[in-house]
Amino acid sequence: MKKTFIPEDDSIESIKVREKIIRDFYREWKEKNPSQRKYNLSLKEYINIRMVSIIETSEHAAKNYLSTIAVLQLDAILMGAKKITVNRTKQDNKNQKPFEKMIVMEYDVAFVGRVRMTVGVKRRSHEKVQYCITAIRSM
Repeated sequence: MKKTFIPEDDSIESIKVREKIIRDFYREWKEKNPSQRKYNLSLKEYINIRMVSIIETSEHAAKNYLSTIAVLQLDAILMGAKKITVNRTKQDNKNQKPFEKMIVMEYDVAFVGRVRMTVGVKRRSHEKVQYCITAIRSM
């Protein structure tokens, strides 16, 4: 990814810029990773990137500067995040309907802090799909 200025303030314009940065990053990531997945050491399974990964993460992470920075460490998070808990899906959330449960995972990112990654477990196939990434605690 080429060098890009990431605005730190919380203006609507800055959030839109960060959302575009995240979406562009995922597009480039998918080009470099045609399998669209990475092996997670804690789950001992692959975590897949799908359209819901891009939509949820760009909409949520773009609201916070550190969350945007965290997303740019996608490979490290996908591989190194550790399972914290498993939750039921939110019944009123249409993006969670394809999933039977959500795995909450955490990973420490240098200069960002603790990052939460939510992974959805697909009904029937049990495929693990990265759902959202956000920074939860700065160092």
